[in-house]
Amino acid sequence: MDGIARLKQQLRESEARNASLEDSCKSLEAEKQEAIEEAEKLRESLAEKEAELQSLLRRMFGPKSERYVDPNQLNLNFGDADQIQDAIDGIEEAMAEQDQEDEEASQRRRRKKRRRKLPESLPRKIVDVDLPDEQKQGKKYIGYDVTETLGYVPAELFVRETRYHKYVTESEPEAGVLQSPREPGIVEGNRYDSGIAAQIIVAKYGYHLPIYRQQDIFASSGWEPSRSTLLNIAMNVALLIRPLIAYFADKVRSDTVVGTDDTGVTLLLPKSIPKVNEADPKSKRVHDVIKEAVKSGKPHVKAKMWAYRGISIPLNVFDFTVSRHRDGPDLFLVEEGYQGTLVGDCFGANTGIEMRSAGDILHGACVAHARRKVNDARDNHPSHARHLLSQFRLLYDIEDRGRQLDDAGRLALRQAESAPVWERIATYLDTQMGDVKPKDKIGEAARYLRNQWSGLTRYLTDGEVPIDNNECEQLMKQVALGRKNWLFIGSVDAGYRAADLLSLVSSAVRNDLDTWAYVKDVLDQLLQGCTDYESLRPDRWAEQHPESIRYYRAEEREDRESRRDKRREARRIEDLG
Repeated sequence: MDGIARLKQQLRESEARNASLEDSCKSLEAEKQEAIEEAEKLRESLAEKEAELQSLLRRMFGPKSERYVDPNQLNLNFGDADQIQDAIDGIEEAMAEQDQEDEEASQRRRRKKRRRKLPESLPRKIVDVDLPDEQKQGKKYIGYDVTETLGYVPAELFVRETRYHKYVTESEPEAGVLQSPREPGIVEGNRYDSGIAAQIIVAKYGYHLPIYRQQDIFASSGWEPSRSTLLNIAMNVALLIRPLIAYFADKVRSDTVVGTDDTGVTLLLPKSIPKVNEADPKSKRVHDVIKEAVKSGKPHVKAKMWAYRGISIPLNVFDFTVSRHRDGPDLFLVEEGYQGTLVGDCFGANTGIEMRSAGDILHGACVAHARRKVNDARDNHPSHARHLLSQFRLLYDIEDRGRQLDDAGRLALRQAESAPVWERIATYLDTQMGDVKPKDKIGEAARYLRNQWSGLTRYLTDGEVPIDNNECEQLMKQVALGRKNWLFIGSVDAGYRAADLLSLVSSAVRNDLDTWAYVKDVLDQLLQGCTDYESLRPDRWAEQHPESIRYYRAEEREDRESRRDKRREARRIEDLG
């Protein structure tokens, strides 16, 4: 019996050990699975970092026109801080060397060009440099050589005294004093004329100079204005041009195709929350956003500056909102009864506008956005990215040829050649990309293409709709460059004024005008009571003032387009070879 008991005891111990081993195996298996999952996460994270690094390097060392470096983007978590700083220093040094080489090459190209004479219209100051009398004795004068040197002095300011002569009738003293009416001015008393006002506006919104820098510029010419004076002049200009900008907005809304884009601007919060004004459709949104920000203790909010660009009507109209919300395009377009195509990115305010407008507004998506997403994935998924990028290249090659055609000819070309390319893209997405994970860069690009297919191919049905929204997106530089200088918007009303002033200046720039001459003349005419706003459109104004057209701007664009066309043609020939 003792032997049986011992055997039973040994069996129980063996079973206990087996159970313990099984638990250990399960624990090890769980740890193994966790390790596998952690390794997979690390691989995905590494792939994302590598993609981010490659994208950053392309931005820095790609074509100079496309290069952009945000210092914050260099702060990737690659380990030791000293190593990171060494990498940053090395990259910056390499970029500086590349820029220097580019500049030297550019200077060599410029030296090869024929030197232009200085403009004949500029005043001349004659300086005679002659020999001393003792050296001229016994010699015959045969003429002189001329060198031209361009000089510069700060802008010339002047004070115009306007004398309003007064008359009385001696026999009728009760009739009072008779004199000509006073000229209207930008500010009360006509202390500063339209030339000063135009300079302030163009300097800030054309050359991106904040008010405090303009103080110094005016001071170098002998006038030391306060900032409040300059701001007061700008505010009065904005009030004066408000009806004209409203007219510009109506003209843009009369175009059959409008491009739009937006960018952020910092809005400082007011001391009190604005009340809702039933007459102002924006005021409810302003009230809600600022109330929530104040409640959260924020000192400012990220507001938005929108641009609306007519495709065939050469006007740019800016609009200010306190947030990126569908209220922006809805108030500007839907509520105003716009009918046509809105070209823009795939933000919900754009993609859903067809439904909100009951079909009156169609959304045309920007193909450049889709291509960019594919391009960002080329380091992790080179095969798929390379194939899709080749298809986008074909689409843009077709657009190059269609650029010289009218709308009907361009539409026929797109339907004959571009539509089959899009069909090939659809087939490739459905049949060749089954190995792609949804969270991969190429997976995100594929999902974007599928989800936005209707908008991306909208241009195939209308020869007037552009393939992308690049020209409108370029307008955001005008806001971004200014934002780097004037930093923030001081109030909601200041945001509205900035949008109006940007609209006036940007539309003049788009039409290659001497912006100061255009703005000054517009102010002069508005002060005189002009309501013929059609004649004040920059394209119409240019017809009457050819002397104020910057013809060299058109020549520069033609040169750039010619160089681009030659590069693309050479690439096509190389591809065929």
